[in-house]
Amino acid sequence: MNQIGKPFIQLISLMLGLLALATTLVGVVGWVVYLSYSGVNLPELSPSEPEEELRGAVEFPQTKALMDPAGMWVAPDWAVVDSEPNAESIKYGKELIANTAEYLGPNGKVRKMSNGLNCQNCHLQAGTAPLGNNYSAVASTYPKIRARSGQSEDIEKRINDCFERSLNGQPLERSSKEMIAMVDYMKWLGKEVPRGEKPKGVGIYEVPLLDRAADPVKGKVIYEQQCQSCHASDGQGLPKQDGSGYIYPPLWGEHSYNSGAGLYRLSRFAGYVRANMPLGATFENPLISDEEAWDVAAYVNSLDRPSKDLSADWPDISKKPMDHPFGPFSDGFSELQHKYGPFKSIKEAKAKSE
Repeated sequence: MNQIGKPFIQLISLMLGLLALATTLVGVVGWVVYLSYSGVNLPELSPSEPEEELRGAVEFPQTKALMDPAGMWVAPDWAVVDSEPNAESIKYGKELIANTAEYLGPNGKVRKMSNGLNCQNCHLQAGTAPLGNNYSAVASTYPKIRARSGQSEDIEKRINDCFERSLNGQPLERSSKEMIAMVDYMKWLGKEVPRGEKPKGVGIYEVPLLDRAADPVKGKVIYEQQCQSCHASDGQGLPKQDGSGYIYPPLWGEHSYNSGAGLYRLSRFAGYVRANMPLGATFENPLISDEEAWDVAAYVNSLDRPSKDLSADWPDISKKPMDHPFGPFSDGFSELQHKYGPFKSIKEAKAKSE
């Protein structure tokens, strides 16, 4: 009985397997016939096509770099800084840029004079990142006349502008060891840039203008999706446990940049985040779109922050940039439009008046 039953069971199993295979083949043929008559174009694949070519035929969305990296400014080799006669000052300057709060913040060990942010929160990688607000053109372009003050400014004056605006603090003594070190570091970074020139990748990326106003409501959604994991839901960042500064800086509130800072202009904030944020983004691999950059800038800059007396700024009001959010203006556009846009009409009117 066992000798007869075993082959019988194997035969039944084989027949069931063949039936399942036939059912599958019928289903596949039926699906192909359906697709053929439904208007869907089926790929024509040849057995001779190599696997690499088949993979290459599939189009995946590509991240487009904001700028061709060829010819981009690169900081001097840090490994040879010791060959400079003022090497120690240069190195101290870099340390101050990277860890400003430790030395000059609310609990600074040199002086207590700023809000706890570091210079490199706005000037990434100690002022060396392409399109990260780097210092490559500082030595080549200063001193220069700046429309905001209407006066000639040297590097020391520009550094103190940042202390008083972005760091919402007090000016640093021009003759101090710290000021000299930061100037030495910036000059060293730009030592190979010819006088009067701005190398490729300097400053902040210029985001194309929208046809609409930037939207803080949409920006809040972007912030929640892309930014709050580092800067917190309340925008107050992530402080260091020892109170010497922040791992991730606050973006609004009493410890953030004030209303006179460059990043309070929407185009500056949008360009900064477009090329550098969220964490991991670069100009070669941006992670948010133009619209998202404008909207998140609108959201962040719609929230409360310290104010600054700007009455001495822009003595020639016709020189105010399109996104300077405080009147009076030489055009007929409102403060609201100067803050959030749309900016194209303002830019066009400005061009016609020049």
